[in-house]
Amino acid sequence: MEKHQMPDRPTTVQPRESWKISRFFQNIILATCLCLSIYAFFHKAHFPTRYGAVMEDKKTAPIFSTDDNAGKDPNPSSKKVPLEAHIMSKCPDAKYCLLDLIVPAMVEIHDKVDFKLSFIGNVSESSSGVSCKHGPSECVGNMLMLCAANLPFPCDPKQSKPGDKCKIPTVRSLGFANCLLRDYKDIPDRNIVEDCALEHGIDFKALNKCASSQTDERDTAARKGHGELSGLALLRESFRRSQRVGATRSCTVRVDEKEWCVLDGGKWKDCQKKGAETVGGLVKEVERLFEEKN
Repeated sequence: MEKHQMPDRPTTVQPRESWKISRFFQNIILATCLCLSIYAFFHKAHFPTRYGAVMEDKKTAPIFSTDDNAGKDPNPSSKKVPLEAHIMSKCPDAKYCLLDLIVPAMVEIHDKVDFKLSFIGNVSESSSGVSCKHGPSECVGNMLMLCAANLPFPCDPKQSKPGDKCKIPTVRSLGFANCLLRDYKDIPDRNIVEDCALEHGIDFKALNKCASSQTDERDTAARKGHGELSGLALLRESFRRSQRVGATRSCTVRVDEKEWCVLDGGKWKDCQKKGAETVGGLVKEVERLFEEKN
């Protein structure tokens, strides 16, 4: 930035009349700025916003606040609507699917849905092997996001029973996934993973330990929750889930266990209703289903 020298302060005293006029205009400017600041504060929530702004300005979108009351559920007794996105972590469609649809919609319907992020890939039936369309680094990225969604988290005593095991709130794991996808080409660069974990309050050491585990889903101790959390086991299970429901394209969005819309090659396809690819369309459908269930 180019530096400019400040002009020397005048050494002569300005006439009193000139000083009063100057002071009068200063007061007008200050009053105007104050009014604009107050107006902006109370009207800020009405401005359209993308996910990046939501994450940075936590006060305007409580769903993405780090003060999540240990995952407190505003509708603990309600029957929620299943909402699921099937993605590949190094796919550009996954980035824009979350950025433009899933996350903005979650700001409005987070208390009405049971959200799940699932992954698309291949599972070996003869070994613990897995394969991903965009290579091994994508498999690692998938595991990191799955681990983030399954790390243990303190339960809310008002909404849990003794002995319950709670997972990290969706707000954090979804925020972490979206953070990684912003730089999907660089997944799983350590600096990006650490920065995203720090930004969303996720224990990096626990995350790394989970993603590095080679225990697969056939280990009965791990399946019963007595073994270590395994990214490989979570990934194999997630791949199989996507295969069972027929989700083969990243990003496939499913609502209430049915295909809703698919973002493939930068274009929305096979949408079930007009406007299904919009935030408003998704929100409207979830709210309709929520009312039916409750």
